[in-house]
Amino acid sequence: MTNLINEKINEMVEISVKALEDKKAEDIKVIDISQISVLADYFIIASGTNKSQIQALCDAVEEKLGRAGHPLKQMEGYDNANWVLLDFGDIIVHVFDRENRLFYDLERIWCDGKTVDIQHKTEPRF
Repeated sequence: MTNLINEKINEMVEISVKALEDKKAEDIKVIDISQISVLADYFIIASGTNKSQIQALCDAVEEKLGRAGHPLKQMEGYDNANWVLLDFGDIIVHVFDRENRLFYDLERIWCDGKTVDIQHKTEPRF
């Protein structure tokens, strides 16, 4: 059962990262917080260059995960689009503008988590 859960979560991370990459998100980071928090298993953090791109990044993640059977549980900040939080339960996607990403610095706050090599995460499965 644990392997099925891990596969589902890994799939969610892969889909999210691919959706962000497809829309040209900047500086995508994946942090495994499963051992230090009950909030989620992974944080995915990315930046967009403007409000329209940030909203497009969020729309893409929501659409791709939804199609894969992983519905969005909650979204915060979409209208302002300086920091949008997409909560999918096992993963939480944060999409920032540059200024707010530097200000809130989630990578520093969650430095006890393990940074995941996303090159490995986004390779196709065979």
